[in-house]
Amino acid sequence: MSQSTAFAKQNIAYWSGRAAGYSGVNRQELATGQRRVWGGLLAEQIAAAFPGRQPQSLQVLDVGTGPGFFAILLAGMGYRVTAVDYTANMLREARRNAGALAGRIRFAAMDAEALTFADGSFDVVVSRNVTWNLHDPRQAYRQWVRVLRPGGLLLNFDANWYRYLSDGEALAAHARDRANVAALQVADDTAGTDVDAMEAIARQTPLSACLRPAWDAAVLAELGMQADCDAGIWRRVWTREERINNASTPMFMVRAVKPGDAPAARS
Repeated sequence: MSQSTAFAKQNIAYWSGRAAGYSGVNRQELATGQRRVWGGLLAEQIAAAFPGRQPQSLQVLDVGTGPGFFAILLAGMGYRVTAVDYTANMLREARRNAGALAGRIRFAAMDAEALTFADGSFDVVVSRNVTWNLHDPRQAYRQWVRVLRPGGLLLNFDANWYRYLSDGEALAAHARDRANVAALQVADDTAGTDVDAMEAIARQTPLSACLRPAWDAAVLAELGMQADCDAGIWRRVWTREERINNASTPMFMVRAVKPGDAPAARS
């Protein structure tokens, strides 16, 4: 176990208890236009990195799959998907949500910071809302880069979710978000979550106090990746409710390519 034992136990306990509720959010995304929005974006990014390659020729790793949203989208489009998560409860939800697609996804319990796959096992690594929650995100990125093949693509979607715990301006902006949620009478995305428990975890994670995605781009460059960031990706992928709930913490996309030529298509 690469994470500190106390932090790991706390994190697993929280997300194990949160699995059912978080799974409901993913099921709603799968049942609405969000499926098309996110699926289109992922397919577009992968196609741009691998022109002429068919989905079935590409091995994709979904790190921190949670209830399986990315894995399900990608398997449905024909990619060869492996989905890993740290918690057994999340993996159970992911298999259930995948339904008939579950047999086309390889699920595994694994630490994002200590992947057991061989070097160069995947063409693509994807992740959403995971890196902020890690004990050692630099090590996680090191692992993700390691398992990519030359020419491989890394896509990470995240936000400065808990910067308000260490920054006064961010705290004021976070308070405005909560006020706007109430004033506009939209669903509060913190409803049903243990905010105190989540903040206790966030206070222990290094990325809560970092300015991102600049941090991500710098680390990936140190690892030899050709990285760029889209700080406005939230405009494409977020619903109206997400924009109101999280106006002060817009989602960004980190896109990085591993130097080298991508290998020929595999059968």
